[in-house]
Amino acid sequence: MLRSTLLIIVATGVALSGAALISAQTPGPSLSEQQRSLKSAREQSERARQRSDALRRQAEAASNDADRLASEAAALAARIQSAEADIDAARTRIAIVTRLQQSQRARLAQKQGPMIRLTAALQMMTRKPTALALVEPRSLNELIYMRSIMSAVMPEIERRTAGLRNEVKQGERLRLQSARAIASLDESQRRLTERRRQLASLEASERIESARFSDDAGIEQDRALALGEEARDIVDLMDQIRESGAVREALAQLDGPMLRPSQGRDAAAQTPPQKRDVANAYRLPVNGVIVTGLGEISDSGYRSRGLTIAVASGAQIVAPAAGRVAYAGRYRGYGNILIIEHDAGWTSLITDMATIRVAVGDQIVQGSPVGRSGSDDPKVTVELRRNGRAIDIAALIG
Repeated sequence: MLRSTLLIIVATGVALSGAALISAQTPGPSLSEQQRSLKSAREQSERARQRSDALRRQAEAASNDADRLASEAAALAARIQSAEADIDAARTRIAIVTRLQQSQRARLAQKQGPMIRLTAALQMMTRKPTALALVEPRSLNELIYMRSIMSAVMPEIERRTAGLRNEVKQGERLRLQSARAIASLDESQRRLTERRRQLASLEASERIESARFSDDAGIEQDRALALGEEARDIVDLMDQIRESGAVREALAQLDGPMLRPSQGRDAAAQTPPQKRDVANAYRLPVNGVIVTGLGEISDSGYRSRGLTIAVASGAQIVAPAAGRVAYAGRYRGYGNILIIEHDAGWTSLITDMATIRVAVGDQIVQGSPVGRSGSDDPKVTVELRRNGRAIDIAALIG
């Protein structure tokens, strides 16, 4: 029994001989912050899955090809955002498990020092063969003395050994959790790649379909770019677009001839969409962490007019609400920007986009994929205005 216990202690001490050099303190976010991030990522993933399911049902019920393609693209974009959130959750799980493993190694390092010293002392005492006590009376006295000491310390040795065994089992559980988190990360990355491929294929089909109805697209794009050249700043640009939109809506109310077939996608598409107040259906265009809110002073020293969101590299950006694309392209120091006109005087602005997949004049549904974020410390800013006044998005989306 003594030799078996000693072997267990020695094996444990050798396996953990370098653990004393590992600190329990981990730089970066705290464990509670990581746990909140994990919960948030899982919630974002679940919401995106629910949106995707709803959009798939909407696509199945669509009465024309244009609506079906738009809903299918939005559903794929929601599944992409779900996969992005799953990747974020998996990486956070790996970070949490790594932190717990480091804490456990630190606990084992504290426990193993006294155990190793005790083991070394016991080994020294047991090196003398028992048979030697028959010819050396002094050795017999030492043997009796050692046995009395062992009878007193064995319960404590067994208690501490049991604690070490429990720590080793906990370490094995953490290792399995880490392996599962890594497998989940790999699967989420595979799904993301596949869904992006599907979206690219669908977008190619949609471009071919819409090419037949793009007679006025070049004219609208040139007009939007001209507004951008004339505008003094981005607020002025949005005001000019809002004014031109109001003129266009007024002209649309006038009686006139029916549109030629080439000026509309089909008869169903010519039917005005049902009006919906954007305030009842607004959502953030991208998954991420809000780093600057409305009215806050940014690092560059100006007061924010919207929300700035730190996102993953190449994150999928979608339309926060249904509307019409009024501007799409580069604008001064804001990178690629997108301006969407909604109903009832609402306008959305999305800046710092790496790529844009929509064009001026496109009618888009909520959740339609509109572009991707960059790859170098990516952040996306979204502003919502009504009749030229900045609106607090957080109050609308809760």
